[in-house]
Amino acid sequence: MATAKLLYRRLDALFGSLKTRRAQPKLIEAFVEDALASLKEDLRLRAGLVYAERRDNFVLAKSVGEVLGPTAETLDPALTPLAELARHRVYIWSTPDAEGSPQRLGLLPRAATAGLIVGQRPQRHAILFVLADGWQLEELDFALNTIRASLDARLVDARVRGSFREAAEIQQSLLVEEPPAVPGYEIAARSVAAEEVGGDFYDFHELGEGTIGISIGDASGHGLPAALLVRDVVTGLRMGIERELKVAHVFEKLNRVIHRSRLSSRFVSVFYGELERDGNLVYVNAGHQPPILFFRTETPGKPSYLELSNGGTVIGPLPEARFRRGFARIHPGEVLLLLTDGILERRDRQGEFFGDERVRALVRQQQPQPAEVILASLFDAALAWGDGRPWEDDATIVVVKREPVA
Repeated sequence: MATAKLLYRRLDALFGSLKTRRAQPKLIEAFVEDALASLKEDLRLRAGLVYAERRDNFVLAKSVGEVLGPTAETLDPALTPLAELARHRVYIWSTPDAEGSPQRLGLLPRAATAGLIVGQRPQRHAILFVLADGWQLEELDFALNTIRASLDARLVDARVRGSFREAAEIQQSLLVEEPPAVPGYEIAARSVAAEEVGGDFYDFHELGEGTIGISIGDASGHGLPAALLVRDVVTGLRMGIERELKVAHVFEKLNRVIHRSRLSSRFVSVFYGELERDGNLVYVNAGHQPPILFFRTETPGKPSYLELSNGGTVIGPLPEARFRRGFARIHPGEVLLLLTDGILERRDRQGEFFGDERVRALVRQQQPQPAEVILASLFDAALAWGDGRPWEDDATIVVVKREPVA
């Protein structure tokens, strides 16, 4: 999970350097140049080729790196390599002599090759990477799926820039304004977007018989592509939960839907838990910052809190993902804190993060207080840590406190 997030952060930095106002062909060509320079050693990339769609074929538009072999000037979309790439959107030809591979057809050098396709007809682009020795299948597949989703999001963002106000209205209509009243619990929630629309969300689901569903999520990046992904995730979660499907199964289906979506951002981390009146909590954590359950008292030699991390990887980049459930119990007087990276990664003037330790210390200090006071204290402290400057990233906190026994 940590490795996946590190990769996404590096890719975010790579995409953040792109000038999205460029025309689509120049945007993609510039990305391939930067990707080869930044990820060459990590992913074992030797060369990058960009083919632009024309009426009847794909034409070579850009070549970067050491190709060291034959390179076709045009690719016929009816041939097996392009047909497979168009169908799967990401494809790796690991064996040059395999039937139907572009290497065997003489279209590319006789080396392992990976490709992805982005954009919409009739303006698609096929991006092919010639691989060096030592590449890793799982790592490369993960990265290429991420790159494919990210480039598609950038292309969508360029086409629909200017629609932020409408997107904000759609997003706000999906999100709840106030947490529900749950006997025996105090719940407080707040979300602040870094831009007009954000990539964070929280949601509540009243499931009957004193049980409530609680979700929080963080789409990679922020702005319009992230907001569109939030819309899809919130809607998908609600539909799956209303059909009374098992939580892990809901996440697996949601992952498949988001992976197929062309209007998605790069990835989304989601935590969802079902809290019963007696304090039992069943949850799934899909790559999200682990919520923290603060115990009633601190016992020397024993942990004073529990991180809820069971689940699986983030939602979106891989076509198939498996998730497992986790279990916890909230006793009277205990506090469950759910939050997003925007709080933890708030920086001061020297660039230091607000960080986990300050969050935990503040919650422990404020634990006897109502949930709303704990939430406000965290936001105030994080805002002050950044000298009151605007938020660098979307920031969201949900606090659930089980009322102590009188």
